[in-house]
Amino acid sequence: MIFVMAGTQDGRELVKKLLEQGYDVTASVVSSYGRQLLEENQGSSLVINDEPMDEGALEAYFQAKGIRACVDASHPYAVNASKNAMQACRMVKVPYLRYERDLTQLNYENALIVHSYEEAAEKAANLGKVIFLTTGSRNLSKFTAAPSLQNCRLIARVLPTAEVVSLCEELGLAPDQIVALQGPFSVALNRELFLRYGAEVIVTKNSGTLGGTDTKLQAAAELGLPLIVIDRPCLDYDCLCSSFEEVQDHLQNLLKEVE
Repeated sequence: MIFVMAGTQDGRELVKKLLEQGYDVTASVVSSYGRQLLEENQGSSLVINDEPMDEGALEAYFQAKGIRACVDASHPYAVNASKNAMQACRMVKVPYLRYERDLTQLNYENALIVHSYEEAAEKAANLGKVIFLTTGSRNLSKFTAAPSLQNCRLIARVLPTAEVVSLCEELGLAPDQIVALQGPFSVALNRELFLRYGAEVIVTKNSGTLGGTDTKLQAAAELGLPLIVIDRPCLDYDCLCSSFEEVQDHLQNLLKEVE
């Protein structure tokens, strides 16, 4: 059984490819929406876990379920999830593979790289009064609570789920500050949304092409808007793969070694 941390689109695609290769797969997600996406596309042979697990829970799960390898395809910014998975794998001697999508090349003179949500908030406040956030909902409070942004208008583009919209409302965002849409977003749609909401600054993460960073960058460039990019955290992964084929090759070699 291969354990895949599959909370991203490319994680789900990797699960599909492994199933097609004949592997037994457990896919781990952290929300009911993530479960729904997997169930819609993967069929009934897939085992899905949607319970959040810390390091200890991962160790126990790996041992109880006879997990032979862990493939970490969690979001590039989910640092704690990756740290927990690596440590759990070390403790129970399960091979760990990290799959990480490529970075988008930031070839735009008005793209500014920062290293935290707090720094992004400070930069945004200095560049405009209408801040269009495309960083998801998990760290939205770091913007709504930022002292530097109290006189700015925040627009948050988030997933269209009741839970996420409720969170936005709890953080004080009005309906006209919430753009609840499911991607992917084309350059044209990004451009239209930036114009529709009067965006003066765009804030994003470098989630690669699949995460839509390239289309946000191009739309911002066409409109001449500053783009604040929160850089990826740097982790020293035990084994890093940059393609599905590389993951599959590593798995074949690892599983041959333990047969």
